[in-house]
Amino acid sequence: MTLKALFLNGSLKTREETSNTESLMNEVITHFEKENVQSETLRLADYNIKFGISEDEGEGDDWPLILEKIKAADILVIGTPLWIGEKSSITTLAMKRIYGGSSLTNEKGQSIYYNKVAGVVVTGNEDGAKHAASSVLYGLTHCGFTIPPNVDTYWVGEAGPGASYIEAEGYKNDFTMQHAKTMAYNLVHFARTLKENPIPAEGNIIKS
Repeated sequence: MTLKALFLNGSLKTREETSNTESLMNEVITHFEKENVQSETLRLADYNIKFGISEDEGEGDDWPLILEKIKAADILVIGTPLWIGEKSSITTLAMKRIYGGSSLTNEKGQSIYYNKVAGVVVTGNEDGAKHAASSVLYGLTHCGFTIPPNVDTYWVGEAGPGASYIEAEGYKNDFTMQHAKTMAYNLVHFARTLKENPIPAEGNIIKS
């Protein structure tokens, strides 16, 4: 069974710059590759994502392109750096736009996010990783995604200014690497389970 995973990187940097968050996301992708999961990563800062809470905010809005990729994916992973102890502003915007599509339905009348699993990756050199992860994961399950156990991985350095994930060689942190592995395999397991046994429509049909 081939699964598709989409990684949305909420870094404030465009793809011309190195992203610490993407580096940790790549650790998860390494495990996905072993399980025949096809992964794609989008740097949200490269797109014109308009403010709003809908699936399409009109002319010039790139979000519909991203939403189509989310709809085609079995696994969604949100990546965010920490700023002032919170997920990034771009990640917050993406979460609102995801929420804006939660009223769209699949062929059974369920939210389009049903039978998809999701996880989160967080990096930074300050506190706030668990707060950011819980915010993202709650938002995604509220929209209809299934959240398996232990599907967050994070790395945070010492408080205050300092080296970030790449410079500080966060890949040598056993806790972070183990969580990246656990996250990957739990996401794959539940994605496969939902492919074979989708959530029944009874009781969760969205009524217009």
